[in-house]
Amino acid sequence: MDDLERLARPDGETLALKRVTGTGPTVIWIGGFRSDMEGTKALALDAAARERGWNYVRYDHFAHGVSSGDWRKATIGRWREDAVALIDNLEGPVIPVGSSMGGWVALLAALARSERVAGLVLVNPAQDFTERLMWPGLADHIRQAIIRDGEALITEEGLGEYVLTRHMFEEARSWLLLDGVIDITAPVHVLQGRKDDVVPWRHQIELTERLQGGDITLDLIAEGDHRLSSPADLDRLVEAVERNRSQAPTLS
Repeated sequence: MDDLERLARPDGETLALKRVTGTGPTVIWIGGFRSDMEGTKALALDAAARERGWNYVRYDHFAHGVSSGDWRKATIGRWREDAVALIDNLEGPVIPVGSSMGGWVALLAALARSERVAGLVLVNPAQDFTERLMWPGLADHIRQAIIRDGEALITEEGLGEYVLTRHMFEEARSWLLLDGVIDITAPVHVLQGRKDDVVPWRHQIELTERLQGGDITLDLIAEGDHRLSSPADLDRLVEAVERNRSQAPTLS
């Protein structure tokens, strides 16, 4: 069950993934910006899947972890496309669990494959972060460099050194969600830290206003930060997923 698998993509790139075989809907871990499938939350769900008998898949985005891909070509659309391809490669209902940027990707994948999604769990989801959170937060000289040169080198604690491209920001505008209705009928459970300094908790108020069609749980965690990786946070995440699994209808 620990074997690394690779999902081939039409352009020759591959998505690296690991799975646990169990029963019921497949829980899919969708990680954040510049994170990988070996993070604390992904591994906590892996352990829960083994203990509780879940079907579970965790994977690395294009140009993340041990998946292939040129970082400069990475976009929200590409990450969405890969998530949809992974769902298409699985059988039966799925429960995407998206963290930070992965929350945006999970929402987009749920819209693309609504008939397959039995529930969504979102952890400090960063829908529209390129436009709403990241771009406004960049120093002016960085924004000017991206506009002028097409890219800028960033060094950020916890994320290391990486390039931000104008193409990523421009392409992301095709996938913005907070300007209209988000029609997802599956239940959505949002876990959000009140002390998150990356994705402010009020960002989720707008998300809940835009979501239409299904039950929504907004779980504001008083002492929670952006990582939500304390033992209590991880227990809460596992239980949110378990609740979604127990309520999931049998989908074809």
